[in-house]
Order: sequence, then C-alpha cells, then structure tokens
Amino acid sequence: MQRYKFNGDYRLRMVFQREFSKVVNEQKTDLIVPIPVTSTTMQTRGFNQVIGLLREVSYQPILRTKASSKVAQSSKTKEERLTTKQPFILESPEKVINKRILLVDDVYTTGRTLYHAAVLFKQAGCKEIGSVSLAR
Repeated sequence: MQRYKFNGDYRLRMVFQREFSKVVNEQKTDLIVPIPVTSTTMQTRGFNQVIGLLREVSYQPILRTKASSKVAQSSKTKEERLTTKQPFILESPEKVINKRILLVDDVYTTGRTLYHAAVLFKQAGCKEIGSVSLAR
C-alpha cells in the first residue's frame, strides 16, 4: 500500500483490482461513491488510489473535498483523526434521496473518513449507507 498510494506505483493497483471490484459490484446498492482525494494530492500523486482499485465498476464521483490540500490522515494520531472536521462536500445531493449508497475507500483506520462522508449522505436523505474498504 505504501508503494501504491504514497510512492505512486500505479501498476500495483492490479494486485487487488479484480477481486476488490468484484466485492464492490456484488453489493446491493444504487450508487457507488469513491472517497475523493484533494486537488493537491491528485496533482502530486497523479491518481486517486481508490478509483485506481475499481475496474468495471460504475461509480458516481459526487463527493469532493472542501480544501485543495490537507494533512494526510496517515500522518495524524488517532486523537487528531477523531477530531477532524468535515472535509467533504456532496455535489448533487438530490441524486441520493432514497438511494442505497456504497462508499468505497482504500484503508479503514479509525473510520472517521467514512463517518464524515456518511453524515453528508444521511443529511441529504439517502435510504441506506454502507462501505467497503480494501484494508483495515
């Protein structure tokens, strides 16, 4: 994961891509939403590591980050992660009303990232929300 996510070895996505995508596609859901990266991360890394893990998955990129850059969750302590403020904005909230949403992330550590995303979807009126992460 270090080589893939932080060192930018995009080819490593293929190690998990097929099986991870199969698990994602097997979920009973209306919308699949990957966790986004900041624009700074996208410029630096060149890819969103979550989207890179998805192959033949129809996803909706309706979640975006508020800030163009942020301190990486991986560099924070558990306490710092748990006090992080809402980093996301939900675009087109009308698309999620009464829908089953599946959030997709690469690594689940404290659950704070998924918690923040889930709050926005619940506020917008989604019917159900679940998540799938590659690693914990």
